[in-house]
Amino acid sequence: MASFILRRNIVSRHIKRQFYQSKRNAGYVVLIPEIGEDGDKNALLLENGLPEFNDLTIEKCIASISKQSMEYESGVKKVEQSAADCRNAFEEIFQPLEKLDSQLELTWGMAKTLYLGNSSLMPTKSYLQIHERAYKARSTKFNSIPIFHAAVNEKNRMKDLTDEEQRLLDKYILEGKLNGLDIKGVKRERLNSVLNSLQKERSLFREKVNFATKIFKSTINDEQVIKEFPESLAKAMSVNNDASRGPWKVTLQPHIYEPFMQYCPDRTLRWNAWQGYVQRCSGYTNKDLETSTILEKIRSLRQEQAAILGFDTYADMSMETKMAGSIENVNNILDSLLESARPVQDLEMEALQSFANERGMNKKLEHWDIPYWQRKQKWSLYNFDEDKIREYFPLTRVVNSLFNLCSTLFKIQIVERSNVQTWHRDVKFYDVFDDSSNRPIAGFYFDPYARQDQKIRVYDDAGWHISIRNKCSITSTLPLSALIFNFQAPVDGKQSLLSFKEVNVLFQRFGHSLRHLLTKANYSEVAGLSNVEWDAAEVCGQVMTHWLYDPHTIHAISGHHSTEEPLPEEIVQNIQKVRRHMSGYNLCQELYLSRLDLELHSKKTFWRDVVRELWPKYNTITFDKYDSHPLSFTKIISEEWGAAYYCHIWSKMIAADIYSAFDEARQGDQDILTVGRRYRDTFLATGGACHPSEVFRRFRGRDPSPHALLKNLGLPKKIIEE
Repeated sequence: MASFILRRNIVSRHIKRQFYQSKRNAGYVVLIPEIGEDGDKNALLLENGLPEFNDLTIEKCIASISKQSMEYESGVKKVEQSAADCRNAFEEIFQPLEKLDSQLELTWGMAKTLYLGNSSLMPTKSYLQIHERAYKARSTKFNSIPIFHAAVNEKNRMKDLTDEEQRLLDKYILEGKLNGLDIKGVKRERLNSVLNSLQKERSLFREKVNFATKIFKSTINDEQVIKEFPESLAKAMSVNNDASRGPWKVTLQPHIYEPFMQYCPDRTLRWNAWQGYVQRCSGYTNKDLETSTILEKIRSLRQEQAAILGFDTYADMSMETKMAGSIENVNNILDSLLESARPVQDLEMEALQSFANERGMNKKLEHWDIPYWQRKQKWSLYNFDEDKIREYFPLTRVVNSLFNLCSTLFKIQIVERSNVQTWHRDVKFYDVFDDSSNRPIAGFYFDPYARQDQKIRVYDDAGWHISIRNKCSITSTLPLSALIFNFQAPVDGKQSLLSFKEVNVLFQRFGHSLRHLLTKANYSEVAGLSNVEWDAAEVCGQVMTHWLYDPHTIHAISGHHSTEEPLPEEIVQNIQKVRRHMSGYNLCQELYLSRLDLELHSKKTFWRDVVRELWPKYNTITFDKYDSHPLSFTKIISEEWGAAYYCHIWSKMIAADIYSAFDEARQGDQDILTVGRRYRDTFLATGGACHPSEVFRRFRGRDPSPHALLKNLGLPKKIIEE
């Protein structure tokens, strides 16, 4: 991913103090002492080549990252000195840079792992210090004019480049262009000013949204309201941390708000939460937290940034780091999907309205009603409730079956290694072996359980994959990563049990990690997940989730935790139907947000006018005039997904097309293991060392199509069940 989209998570010291949240979510940026007493080069690495987690301290991390960052910046300067007249840029420039990356990458990865895995060991404030120092150091090579010119010259000089060498040069050249290295004088100064302003405005936007999210509160005292709530939700909402004892507090934090809207039977309470959610940072609430002006300023600054760099719009600039290649290609796919999904949404909403009416709902369904009645209809049609089928998905069985599936498909062995230092007793470590080798080719940590006040909780992102160390042939280092989740911990001797959604998250994150673990690239800059275009980055994770709709896989991963009774056949059959339940409505929501993002970053029209124009094309329900959702749309405004939100749908489309090759093998004469091997040799092995469009062609023998995704969702010829 190129660096034109700033990935910083710092908090501007210019923000009014009232906008700061707790240390858990924000912190001051403090200057770090450049070298500490514990800044030895290998202070954090054990003799077995793994990180020293047992005795890891914040001080050690800060001291190490400080020393390594200084060494990194000094090393880049040495490389620059030889760049002007080098004869072989790979040997004289890029290989030395790979060596510089090794130590810095490891310490940075360890800090992030602790931040997500145990914040008591790595608080937000400390992590931000480390992140900022490492980011600043690593950026020096992509902001180096001599290295940029050396890459350009090498590409012009060399004719017989491998895919990997070509991609490595292209990465340095693109990063340099997007950082304005070929721009001089006044324009360069203005670009720097724009980027600095963007950083401040994005930080201010994020902080206002965080504060607006935090201050909303609604209290429930009636225990009848929470009667149908899952125990985990009721417990999280209880001020006493006891599911059965109130009062219970409604918040806008995703892990509370989203399930609350699905389970709350009180329409007034749902409306209150919904309007609080969509009106955050609008002029209808606290004027001090209003973000409309900031949003428009960010849009203007991004447009100016793109213009300085030679692009018509910020969205056009974004396409430089995307598989899709152009806004036209993206819009064509989005329009094609909408053509199938929109008519189905109308039918789905009619059916949902009838369902609600039959159960006493005497009003027209509104935005705050959909999640609740959608869940009720799903249960009525398919006897499917996420929380009630946990009994059949014990974590240990699911994990073992997942590992067995990967062993069969990709010819690898995943073996637990004992006596490995970790950041918590719950964490396990696994070596990954290739069937043709007795030595590990990669390793990963697995941290499955939620720990109150130690782990970040985000409802729609229940797990993380952290690339601690990339594969690098130059330094002979193997891939190392961490998988961190927030699953329910075992209680009173009862195993950890997963909902089907959590099983999906586990498969998705592990599939994502395989691209990192099984890479065969030589340069870390293009190995595994590095340098993969944004709209292809989630593909391998999405491919793995498709196996959950294969009856054989479902039978393998499920079984009652105490009786080992198989998952009822009715539920197995209904899992596919559940996937398609209101798929037209759900897809239209994703398409709308994707198109909104692109329109905001390619036009100058006021944001509310953009919303009003797009809304009826994607939504059956009438737009609420007080709805101000773009003003809290942090993913595209203050995070890195500006002009890139469509990537989620694009990745799903590519993944569905990839998995359809396995389906075709089942139905034809081809061996499914042959397809698995081809998938490993292309997508998993290549990573960012080849353009994903070419990788796809090597796997499928053609360009991608949305047909498989539409088929999986039961679109367009979908019959609404009565």
